[in-house]
Amino acid sequence: MTQKRFGRCIVIDDDEDILLSARLLLRDLFAEVATFSAPDDALAAMDAELPDVILLDANFGRGATNAEEGFHWLGEILRRDPQAVVVMITAHAGINVAVDAMKRGATDFVSKPWANERLLATVRTAAALRTSRAEVVTERKKAATIAAPAAGGETPLLGRSPAMARIWSLIERAGPTDANVLILGENGTGKELVARELHRRSARADQILVSVDLGAVAETLFESELFGHVKGAFTDARADRVGRMQAADKGTLFLDEIGNLPLHLQPKLLTALEQRQIVPVGANKPARIDVRVIAATNCPPDQLSDEGRFRQDLLFRLNTVEIHLPPLRERREDVVELAEHFVAFYARKYGKPARALPAEVAAALTAYDWPGNVRALRHACERAVILSDGDAFTQEDFSLSRGLAPARAAAPAPAPAAVPAHDLNLERAEKLMVEEALKKHSYNISLAAAELGLTRASLYRRMEKHGL
Repeated sequence: MTQKRFGRCIVIDDDEDILLSARLLLRDLFAEVATFSAPDDALAAMDAELPDVILLDANFGRGATNAEEGFHWLGEILRRDPQAVVVMITAHAGINVAVDAMKRGATDFVSKPWANERLLATVRTAAALRTSRAEVVTERKKAATIAAPAAGGETPLLGRSPAMARIWSLIERAGPTDANVLILGENGTGKELVARELHRRSARADQILVSVDLGAVAETLFESELFGHVKGAFTDARADRVGRMQAADKGTLFLDEIGNLPLHLQPKLLTALEQRQIVPVGANKPARIDVRVIAATNCPPDQLSDEGRFRQDLLFRLNTVEIHLPPLRERREDVVELAEHFVAFYARKYGKPARALPAEVAAALTAYDWPGNVRALRHACERAVILSDGDAFTQEDFSLSRGLAPARAAAPAPAPAAVPAHDLNLERAEKLMVEEALKKHSYNISLAAAELGLTRASLYRRMEKHGL
């Protein structure tokens, strides 16, 4: 006996013999086969529970051959459920009718009298399509949840400095197009915010933006994560899974940390982008995708231009438009505006009283280089809101007195601090080691984490813990 793989099938036909034959033939494939001679009754049953497949007769009534009734009910079904999978039942002479039905939204057709194996194969394929569509919807919802910022926590793209004015100009021109965009900039400068703003201004704004951190994807899971997999493709593939690229179909795909993608995996991504299709791991057939790609990296341009590190044909595919996001030290005019936004936001979040930023504090914040850029400023503001107990903020609230040294014109960079031989405090030693690794790798989180033997997430937690 065939294993029941699917839930429910609805058969609509005015011939009781056809209904009986279909029910007997399909009962091993579905947990329930519901038959109706009246389409109205079938629609009412749909309202109670959506089926996996609907078999719909093209003609109702004696002598009818033009399929007008069938097309009418096909439209009604698709209005109730746009994802419905409908197989039209036609007469031998109804090939033109079947083609017209598929143009109107039917998935497939079978001819009367049918061959049992042909009907079973058609219905099985149709039911699998319905399952696949449901999985895509589920994966898109998951991706939307992952891609979305925490409620109320998204930092707006703020700044009116000349450097940010250039960024806004590029966003306004590139956003409405479908051009691929490459965003360059140090960690913490707000590359994802630029990507979201580009998506918001695009023709795809009402579709999903799916974010993939390539620096956090294990090499062994790269293809499964981006392209998906089918059940049984590998040991842990217990069910089909839609990849991030397919989940982003019709929307925008944000590839963060693209510079950390290993060289041997880059051709796979390039092929998918060039052919606009992906092949899930373990599958035989490709799936078409329609995505706009926005990529970001903290790698300096000279590293991206190194053929031994990054494929130049992939770079050309990604950087139709290139946006260089300046570090915070190159747009100091924006520091106070950002700080005021953050302290106001965290005051509301933690139920703290509103406090002013005195002129001397604002000047001190502006004078800092902020190697962690906007992210570091945000963390400093959050900490200040939590710890401050006065009517106004002080420099000590932002840990400026023990943090990074303020910017000094033409001053040489200080050598990394060493842990004094007599100092056995683990907290201070850890902070110094993390700080040294970050400076050594120009705040490239992936490289610093690798040298420290940490994951990126673990390094971020330590940076926040020590105010780095």
